[in-house]
Amino acid sequence: MSSRRIAVIGAGTMGSGIAQVFAQSGFPVTLQDVSPSALDRARSAIETSLGKFVERGKLSAGDRDAALGRLSTAAALDALASADYVVEAIVEDVEAKRSLFARLDQIVRPEVVLASNTSSISLTLIGAATRRPDKVLGMHFMNPVPLMTLVELIRGQATSDESMAIATELTKAVGKVPVEAADYPGFIANRILMPMINEAFFALMEGVGTP
Repeated sequence: MSSRRIAVIGAGTMGSGIAQVFAQSGFPVTLQDVSPSALDRARSAIETSLGKFVERGKLSAGDRDAALGRLSTAAALDALASADYVVEAIVEDVEAKRSLFARLDQIVRPEVVLASNTSSISLTLIGAATRRPDKVLGMHFMNPVPLMTLVELIRGQATSDESMAIATELTKAVGKVPVEAADYPGFIANRILMPMINEAFFALMEGVGTP
């Protein structure tokens, strides 16, 4: 598994965290973002995060350096043509994701799985923008990615068993716990979280407590 070349798209908090855990687990990773400054911030954040693991004795300095050595960055999407597995972590906007997946479908090899870190958008809808809906799935990491162990794997209507198996193996390979979810609004984590947040507001409204 560690020979798979991982592409992570989006150098924000989630994208940089996802890139870190893959690089830390032995995978060669390319982190892509159209903004060079975002890539610079992401690399700095990853270096800081890995440094904290070293300070706490959870990672050796050599392993930190090796992880950073496996991480490369790119501004052009075409640089991901040789990727073996793709994780998208851009803005949570359905049309932006559909547009990106349509482009990825033309850039990467036909057999490559395209995963989205979406926390709520339908994977069936995203997959329909490609010619490979059987190879499109959700891979929802929790924040902060280097510390949280749960990963929701969301199966779209057309997602194949083989694609889910690949995602499951990769999730385990980076030390995370995969939980499969059906393609329903909010999946599992957010479906449970949102009513809890709403209940907090009801409690405030009723004067149960203060903010």
